[in-house]
Amino acid sequence: MRLRNRTLALAGIFQSARLVQQLAHDGRADAGAFSTSIHSILRIDARNTDEVFGGGTGVRDGLELLRAKLSDADPTPLDVEIARYVVSMVHLAGQLARHTDVQDTIRRGIHTAEGQMKFFEPSDDHAHPILIEKLAELYIQTLGALPPRIMVTGEQGFLANPLVAAKVRALLFAGVRAAFLWRQLGGRRWQLLFSRRRITGAATRLLAEIA
Repeated sequence: MRLRNRTLALAGIFQSARLVQQLAHDGRADAGAFSTSIHSILRIDARNTDEVFGGGTGVRDGLELLRAKLSDADPTPLDVEIARYVVSMVHLAGQLARHTDVQDTIRRGIHTAEGQMKFFEPSDDHAHPILIEKLAELYIQTLGALPPRIMVTGEQGFLANPLVAAKVRALLFAGVRAAFLWRQLGGRRWQLLFSRRRITGAATRLLAEIA
């Protein structure tokens, strides 16, 4: 069960990394996966890992990516880019673990954002643009101030777009949130090297559950 939960959280990191890459290079990302990643940030009081991501269904893209990339011996440049984002998110989550003041600020900020969203009409979008904006601002004020800064590469025309930039920051927030949870569940960076077979096996089983 612990490996299953760690794999779900790890899939959450990979999914956020892929969505960041899609936005940076194409200016758009899968709406369903994006919504799951964004709303996972809000579930800070979830009772279990499934509740954070909506089970394996919510991170299906992340599970597929995780299984493919951990078993891929010949990475492409885009794979290397995703790996860089994943490692950066995990590292930043480690930094966050050492700053309880930042954790408290994030918790208060999330509760404030949730309260403010009650005053806005529901949006047709999977994730409300106002929520994305507020989470992006909270990211800048908290995680964005911790070293090292995560550098996103892609098409400058897309990255210069305020809405795309806000979505990217919100996704980085979601990735660090997933990485923080992964660490809480016993996840460590060495497992990505030495437990690849166990992780890919767990990802395969989770995908079979939702097939």
